Amino acid sequence: MDSIEEKRVYDDREGATRAYVASSFGVVRVQAAGDSVGEFSLCERCDARDIAAADGTVAIATDEDVRLLRSGIGTTDETTAFAETGFGPAVAVGADGSRLLAAGPDGRIARLNDDNWVTIEDDLGASVRAIDGGLIGTDRGVYRVHEGGLDHAGLTDVRDVSAAGVPLAATDDGLYKLGNGWMSILEGAFDVVSADPRSEPGRLVRAHAVSDETVSEYTAADGTWRELEHPHDPVVDVAYGDAVYAVTEDGMFTAATDGEWRSQVLGVDGVTGLAVSLGQ
Repeated sequence: MDSIEEKRVYDDREGATRAYVASSFGVVRVQAAGDSVGEFSLCERCDARDIAAADGTVAIATDEDVRLLRSGIGTTDETTAFAETGFGPAVAVGADGSRLLAAGPDGRIARLNDDNWVTIEDDLGASVRAIDGGLIGTDRGVYRVHEGGLDHAGLTDVRDVSAAGVPLAATDDGLYKLGNGWMSILEGAFDVVSADPRSEPGRLVRAHAVSDETVSEYTAADGTWRELEHPHDPVVDVAYGDAVYAVTEDGMFTAATDGEWRSQVLGVDGVTGLAVSLGQ
């Protein structure tokens, strides 16, 4: 396996997408152009539990704090550091528009406003597994965020959520979309769901859902879900840029533009998430 300490360069085209991979070893910054993977390097050492990107900011949840990277997103400057925010230990982070949300292991949910964390809920009473947009996925179902707090929105044993376009939820018994209530899309246990953030409200441009054995894709052109070739070992997250990007638990970064995956070993394991900043 290639060492992450070796700065690998395969391509250095201008306008390349920069993705950030969270792992138990730290955060790896990956440069990609379409489905070609270029430079990648470790940009932060930590045990990153989750990662999200919003409005030119990359956020990571660690067992010490939520850390932010606000500068250097569009550069290759490896000296740029993630700054602490004072949230405390976190298990999940997510983006609600241009604002960030975070969850603590004690059930606290807070929103970052002007560099200050404003608590929305002191103790949710559920284990938070994912945050995306105004949705929070937990072992007790989906919660929706509003200015005054949180509302339970149904389902149980939710493993992941996606808010772009049409709200989606991956659960232990199926994939669901929110319309007139939660409606079943696919049966079976799903662990990951993501939708292209460029989707307009009420319409999906493209989306992906991952189970132990399959990766399913939805495109607006087809209007249906279809199974793709599974890239590698357990996929933990999917993100979007010039291509579709996915990352596996054992540190395999994959990219696809035509349904076929091209892969690169990053040299880390214990991967927990993937984020792409579309505003870079």
